[in-house]
Amino acid sequence: MIPEPAAPPAAALRSPYRPGELALSPEEMLHAGHRAVRLVVDRLRNLAQDRPHAVADPATLRALLDESLPEEPGDLTALLDHLAADVLPLGIRFDHPRCFAFVPTTGNYPAFLADLLASAFLSVPGAWLVGSGPTRIELTALSWLRRLLGLPDGWGGLFVSGGSVANLTALAAARDHHLAGDLTGARLYCSTQAHPSVARAAHLLGLTRDQLTALPPDDTQRLDPHALAARVDADRAAGLRPFAVVATVGTTGTGAVDPLGELARLCHRHGLWLHADGAHGAALALTDRGRPLREALGRADSLTVDPHKWLFQPYEAGCVLVRDPSLLRNSFRMARHHLDTGYLHPAEAHGDEINLDDYGPQQSRGLRALKLWLSLKTFGAAAFRRAVDHGLALCDHAAARITDHPELALVTAPSLGILTFRYRPPRGAPAPPAPEALDGLQHTVSRAVCADGRAMILTTRVRGRSVLRLCTINPATLPADIDTVLELVVRAGRAATAAGEGAARGNGRPGT
Repeated sequence: MIPEPAAPPAAALRSPYRPGELALSPEEMLHAGHRAVRLVVDRLRNLAQDRPHAVADPATLRALLDESLPEEPGDLTALLDHLAADVLPLGIRFDHPRCFAFVPTTGNYPAFLADLLASAFLSVPGAWLVGSGPTRIELTALSWLRRLLGLPDGWGGLFVSGGSVANLTALAAARDHHLAGDLTGARLYCSTQAHPSVARAAHLLGLTRDQLTALPPDDTQRLDPHALAARVDADRAAGLRPFAVVATVGTTGTGAVDPLGELARLCHRHGLWLHADGAHGAALALTDRGRPLREALGRADSLTVDPHKWLFQPYEAGCVLVRDPSLLRNSFRMARHHLDTGYLHPAEAHGDEINLDDYGPQQSRGLRALKLWLSLKTFGAAAFRRAVDHGLALCDHAAARITDHPELALVTAPSLGILTFRYRPPRGAPAPPAPEALDGLQHTVSRAVCADGRAMILTTRVRGRSVLRLCTINPATLPADIDTVLELVVRAGRAATAAGEGAARGNGRPGT
């Protein structure tokens, strides 16, 4: 007869692990947890007073962080303070109200807590057996996202790390559906303005570089349906096998939206898969202004959305949605890829259970959907619609100020909260700079504004020329923040122009 185990000492009941073995006392956990929350709240409360960008050189960071493997325990609360003060702030602060670089993301407090809970509860929405509650949360969040975007019933998918994996997942389904494992002569089409993740997805899917056809955009930086149709016809005539088109809903450079309606008709006519990369721009469909986009999105075969962009979630929170979710399952279901079926057989879904690891490349999956679920439940969908509208209004404000200023020139009009413009010297300058010099001036202005420390603005290229770019989607940004960055641009442009003129005069003096 096996004896009953002795009751553990009272101290051991305070933790799921033996004290000192990957465990802290409840008092220590609460103390560190309270400190962590205080650090988060202080950061959010004081963010506008900080610089939008901070960086340290590699030598400084090596001295700070390149250390021996710790063998003995440390003070968790002190370590949290160290990270919050010396390490984590080193980078772009995407939620700063005067950070206009790339596509800013803000996150929100309920979503931060969602990440904490999902990690602590080891929530895995992979197999129903492993995480039925987390799976139901993700399915609900997917349903809400579908409704927010106005997609038809029947669409489904899953949350992934971001737009790169969402594009890869959708294009894998397109490949399997249209090519049946034979990549011979396959052709995938996009614009040169498409995100680099499209090219990386093609590479990972086994396509060579010449099997991805990137077409030059039209004058509005959009994929030209007529040029695409001509290329598809020519490729078919040459015996090649076109199978999919990627339409971008919000290019990263200018926010351009490829003509989804025309592309959908073309793809339907040619039997091609249409994937809409709406990582940033699909969120426009939340608003009244973006309502016409809803019908167009619904005509795609698959869609990428990044809630960690214009739906104000922390990283990582990407999503892939598909008109026919069974096509994802055809590509990724675990039974298709089993080598040893015995180990995973107990986790197979039964009845109306759903195993989300059958729908994408990950088996072990974090509960990314909880961020969106909890923030929508906390704030309500109407708050998200207002926040998206706010970003559009800020961009319109910036365009009006740029248009009215004699030293600023709008290059691309507001689109999805993104615009581009250039600083140009005042008319009193001795001579207009050459195009190359004007390109260099934009980079000089960008560097000067960032060095000032009050705002961050970067450059991109449009039709071969360097331009300044604003992305205004932060709901904490005010019109005054827009005015500040434009004032800094003008000051920097004037200073750079004056310095250039002085150098030119100096070079013209005898003996210099």
